[in-house]
Amino acid sequence: MKMNAREGHTPASTLGSKCKTRMDISLKNNSLPNVRHAHRSTSLALRADLLRWVRAFFAEGGYLEVETPVRIPVPLPEAHIELIAADGWVLQPSPEICMKRLLAAGHEKIFQICKCFRKAERGRRHLPEMTMLEWYAVGETYRELMTRCEELVLHIAQGLGAGRSILYQGRPIDLAPPWERLTVADAFARHGSLSMPAALAQGRFDAVMGLEIEPRLGLDRPVFLHDYPAEHGSLARLKPGDSSVAERFELYIGGLELCNGFSELNDAPEQRRRFAAEQALMQARGAPVHRLPEKFLAALAHMPPCAGNALGIDRLVMLFTDAAAIDEVVAFTPEEL
Repeated sequence: MKMNAREGHTPASTLGSKCKTRMDISLKNNSLPNVRHAHRSTSLALRADLLRWVRAFFAEGGYLEVETPVRIPVPLPEAHIELIAADGWVLQPSPEICMKRLLAAGHEKIFQICKCFRKAERGRRHLPEMTMLEWYAVGETYRELMTRCEELVLHIAQGLGAGRSILYQGRPIDLAPPWERLTVADAFARHGSLSMPAALAQGRFDAVMGLEIEPRLGLDRPVFLHDYPAEHGSLARLKPGDSSVAERFELYIGGLELCNGFSELNDAPEQRRRFAAEQALMQARGAPVHRLPEKFLAALAHMPPCAGNALGIDRLVMLFTDAAAIDEVVAFTPEEL
């Protein structure tokens, strides 16, 4: 059944104000010891509403919702991610390893909303346990995936009553499509103190990106940052005609990095070579190195051309609730447990 969007514009910070719970009464009476949870009641109500609109979007698009194991024996080798051990296995940093095996088995359009885990990630926009939306579509590339991303966010905004304009941290953001597409090289030229080649040569790519470029992205309108250096897309297909560039993008709205999408690599021998390079980096840093995911690599040889995207639900809720910190949009932070 199609869900009908509520009409009219509502500021992001008040989208859930009509959802009254016992917490609202408790806040007035100060009758519960943990008043912080009373302040979160609006965010939690909107979060639940947002998840319903996400599921409606993919159901209407013919996607199958799947569930895959959270605890896995062998992860994908990614040097920039620190894993959390779980009784000899690890907690997944992403559902990608299992979802791509489902694609190889014949499923063409799948999505999942699940918990993902990354050690030592804690900050104003980071949690070691996060909620991730991940989806894949056979026959699409990162270009179509960017358009699908626009459609998803607009579907959610209209469903929540925000229309095509929201207010985040005091700045109005126009969500009307099409959104800007900006290459990484152009972003370095526009916002960085170094060019992209110079930043790569000096080992300062991540620093310039994180400190100089990302805070300036999507402040007034959403922007897709795309065409990353090949060495920053170990699971992405390289761009035809330019092997120095990976078909990868990230979406920024209000300075928040919301998602990370690829035209997926389905060349198993090439993926094996890239995994070996990631393992060498991990070994050089003294990080634990797991064996290669052989079942994944075997399945990859049968995976058709496709595109996939991982979107952080917690940050998306931050955007639609006008929250400055991720702590405001989850029921409990690690420190409260």
